[in-house]
Amino acid sequence: MTADADALERAAAAIRAGELVVYPTETVYGLGADALDADAVERVFEVKGRERSKPISFAVPTFETAVEEGYVRASERERVFGADFLPGPVTLLCERTDAVPDVLTAGADRVGVRVPDCEPALALLERAERPITATSANVSGEPSARRVEEIGDRVLEEAVVLEADPSEFDATSESTVVDVSAGTIHRRGALADEIEAWLEEH
Repeated sequence: MTADADALERAAAAIRAGELVVYPTETVYGLGADALDADAVERVFEVKGRERSKPISFAVPTFETAVEEGYVRASERERVFGADFLPGPVTLLCERTDAVPDVLTAGADRVGVRVPDCEPALALLERAERPITATSANVSGEPSARRVEEIGDRVLEEAVVLEADPSEFDATSESTVVDVSAGTIHRRGALADEIEAWLEEH
């Protein structure tokens, strides 16, 4: 899965400017904004029509980026899990720092960290030099999109679009959400059985 360099730069500039971007991941299109900018995150909630009580995860180019840049604190077990499963269709819940705005986590002390196994998404994250919100690019209650034309106008009118070949999405499921510290899977999706086995073994 590749993306045009000019399109990547436009999308990265939009993120840095506090604007919204529709971007591909290995599972579905995501709706991205600077995850450390509370106003930008608010716009994600507004455009999606998402309840503020439902937290949003963020994406980074590597799990270590989230730790080294001071967005989250991670235990050794969480670091080992990250090394084993990321990048991939997995959202790892970690203890957040004060760098992460309350609006992103609905005030909770943990935040979902995502490292997409998708070249355009990783390129966007590298260029933007910001963690980017990782939530599906659809209005809440509507199906997730693997084609731009499946995304509603309400979202498309508010965002810069970074497009990808739809044939390269993994259509099996969305990411699995896991809290390694508690040994709990909050949402079963891709790799759920493998993650369950890992939690039992570690």
